[in-house]
Amino acid sequence: MRLGVLSGPGSDWKESLEKVRIAEDLGYELVASGEAWGPSIIPWLSVLASQTSKIQIGSSILNTYSRTPAAIAQEFAMLEVLSGGRMVCGLGSSGVRVIEHFHGVEFSRPLRRIREYTEIFKLLMSGEKLHYDGEIFRMERGFRLDYDRVRSEVPVYIAAITPKSIHQTGEIAEGIFPIHWPRQQFSVLREQLAAGAELAGRSVDEITIAPFTNLYVLDGENDESRWADARQPLFHYINRMGDFYWQMLASTGFEAEVLASRAAWSERDSEGAHAAITEEMVREIQVIGSEAEVREELQARSELGAQLQMIQMPSGSVAEAGAKLDALIH
Repeated sequence: MRLGVLSGPGSDWKESLEKVRIAEDLGYELVASGEAWGPSIIPWLSVLASQTSKIQIGSSILNTYSRTPAAIAQEFAMLEVLSGGRMVCGLGSSGVRVIEHFHGVEFSRPLRRIREYTEIFKLLMSGEKLHYDGEIFRMERGFRLDYDRVRSEVPVYIAAITPKSIHQTGEIAEGIFPIHWPRQQFSVLREQLAAGAELAGRSVDEITIAPFTNLYVLDGENDESRWADARQPLFHYINRMGDFYWQMLASTGFEAEVLASRAAWSERDSEGAHAAITEEMVREIQVIGSEAEVREELQARSELGAQLQMIQMPSGSVAEAGAKLDALIH
């Protein structure tokens, strides 16, 4: 069973760094942090790169609109130097609301844009001259990203959930960051990646499935509240995050729950929208149970194809978070 952690700087970045160092010592493979409309994650990744020694460090995700492909490559060139070659570049399209109403950039052709960003990023990180004739980007002068490379390839992980995007990820990337992916659908996800990989003459074994995995530990005292917590992100992604997520959840076995939740929410019936998310749906998508059951479920998901499960950094003090991290991995 392979685990990673999702960890931003939080309200006390020094405390957050100590937690990451504990995760590193325990054998967690990857620490990743994303951005939406909050602060840039690049300074935080720089802290992690310079203050850790073994754990891989990634973005989860950077959008492919607000920075040019070359700007992302420049950022990662410096991060590669600071980390000694431990970076993972996580990319995704984000969505129309953030791209157009926070960044003020037109949200168009997201699938093609991810492909071209990935290809240009890889060209620049390799040290080759940049000659690129794409549908969105065209570069003819042969600029080269010049720095003292630790390595010539930096893995790219893509946040993909639609069949077309998953297929493309199989063609062009080294990993995928699925979110809210049902446990019984990891084999289907791998088949879709394999179809894309075959087109590119690659093996699906070159691609890591690294799902974002929410954990909810039941203690026998506040279980009802924890079940409500587990339903909340599903409610949010079904009803308040555009079309891609609810369509993905409907197509992966939960059409009845999704449509019932959306129907209730359309009437502003929040209680009904939450109640429509069944216990079965929660157990398929989230990890919930006693501490021992949570660990057993993580192991089961690993065996089903969730190769590198990305969990949220546990809350609490450094010592409390460390104890929780230790209990999960040992």
